[in-house]
Amino acid sequence: MEVETGRWSTEQAADVLGLSVRHVWRLKARYKEKGVAAFAHGNRRRPSPGRIGEEVRSRVIALVAGQYAGCNDHHLAELLAQREGILLSRKSVERIRRGAGLKPARQHRPAKHRQRRERMPQEGMLLQVDGSPHRWFGPDQARCTLLAAIDDATGEVVASLFREEEDAQGYFLLLRQVLRTKGIPLDLYHDRHSIFQDNSKRPWTLEEELQGRREPTQFGRALEELGITAIAAHSPQAKGRVERLWGTLQDRLVQELRLAGVTDIKAGNRFLPAYFKRHNAGFAVPAEEPGLAYRPLDASLDLERILSFRYQRVVAMDNTVRLDGRLLQVPPGPKRRSYATARVWVHEFLDGSLGVWYQDSWLAHTSARGDVPVRARKRARELPPRPPKPRPLTEPAKALEAVKQKATAHPWRRYNPQYFKPRPLTESLSRQP
Repeated sequence: MEVETGRWSTEQAADVLGLSVRHVWRLKARYKEKGVAAFAHGNRRRPSPGRIGEEVRSRVIALVAGQYAGCNDHHLAELLAQREGILLSRKSVERIRRGAGLKPARQHRPAKHRQRRERMPQEGMLLQVDGSPHRWFGPDQARCTLLAAIDDATGEVVASLFREEEDAQGYFLLLRQVLRTKGIPLDLYHDRHSIFQDNSKRPWTLEEELQGRREPTQFGRALEELGITAIAAHSPQAKGRVERLWGTLQDRLVQELRLAGVTDIKAGNRFLPAYFKRHNAGFAVPAEEPGLAYRPLDASLDLERILSFRYQRVVAMDNTVRLDGRLLQVPPGPKRRSYATARVWVHEFLDGSLGVWYQDSWLAHTSARGDVPVRARKRARELPPRPPKPRPLTEPAKALEAVKQKATAHPWRRYNPQYFKPRPLTESLSRQP
């Protein structure tokens, strides 16, 4: 306007607008022709040539509402690229979903302020273990528990398996995976479940008072024999790395199991290794320090004996021991030696078989029972025996008991308040001479 009225020159307007004099002449000519509309950009209200086509947009909306319902935006972008050949960014998937009015599967709560704990510097220094009960195989299937062990330094899931419930046998199987694939870690971080520590309110035994601690659980005893330090967390946030893992898996793994058609625990355990190989490739990070802190397994280490439930028993006179109604016959020793009255350890292995251990050697071993759950006990030491039941009285004892009851019922032995009434003070004084 200033140039049009002649108050500004073309050079002055170009200097103020930061444009060339030639372009100011173009704007001036366009203003004379179209008016104020000449200053609008020419691509205004035109669709971008790089925008996502309507065909791809409609296909993504159909997949979000149908086959991939329940997937988050980041996971959905990966699934579209892997399975459908549609390459979109997470932000593009989010815009398409929001534009279609489809709400996200999970609403994230605002995070609370907590102090950060730095990762361990080397792989194998600390493993976090936990279990998560969830309907992993779909809302119509029964709940089961996923056990997992994650390395604190890298975030790599080093072992995992499905169980019907969180039990000691499952943690033994989880630890066996870690030992066979990685080695012996230095520390194990866990919660305060009774699998890891004795939480009962029973009084301490004399042996525990002398040791200054409670007897370890079956799993705690195995950690001690392997030289693994057990650390109990005081809150779920303390082991946040494995807790955050459950949020990721409950969002991603459930959808992956559904797409793969996995509906039971056996098929799920076969599916987990391939899944976590892809999971670790996307979520694991390199450790701060190179090398491994895992200790190699010694060839002389008997893992079958360590990763088992053991109970102390006394061999009967017929050289047999019992455990939960199961009878084991102990064969004769050297020179037909008898083991009667000997204190032995009866081990219940993870496959359900039993073994008798005595002075660093096996005396007997039974075959496996198949896929039978092992009944886990909380304490590794043997509980005190139950008190014997009272025997029935014989005829002379019954007669003696009747005489005792009759003597107790005599009036001289019974308390009668009327013979012990306190006398008034005046009556007592009047009787004095």
